Amino acid sequence: MLPSVVVTGSAWTFLTNHAHVLLCIAADPDIRLRDIATRVRITERAAQKIVADLASDGYVSVTRVGRRNQYRIVPGGRFRHPLESQHEVSELLDLFADDDPPDTPAT
Repeated sequence: MLPSVVVTGSAWTFLTNHAHVLLCIAADPDIRLRDIATRVRITERAAQKIVADLASDGYVSVTRVGRRNQYRIVPGGRFRHPLESQHEVSELLDLFADDDPPDTPAT
């Protein structure tokens, strides 16, 4: 039997920042890095790094449109961890597709 663990005040979540960024892009392909950072509650530099990771590994394509970027989710990408590798990332996106992310108040 596993011991019960009570965690108080912990800030962990089930999804990684990479998943949160991907969900933001899926919801709004024209989203700015600044807005991604605000919604995910990370720095703009961290958002930029995560988008670069997602693009370099083929999950997202980035197209420059004027002075802004436009993002597109590349279909068919699979989860990287062996436990989930039989699933496509699109399954995660479908799971959250109807959820409208709440506006994050400025702190």
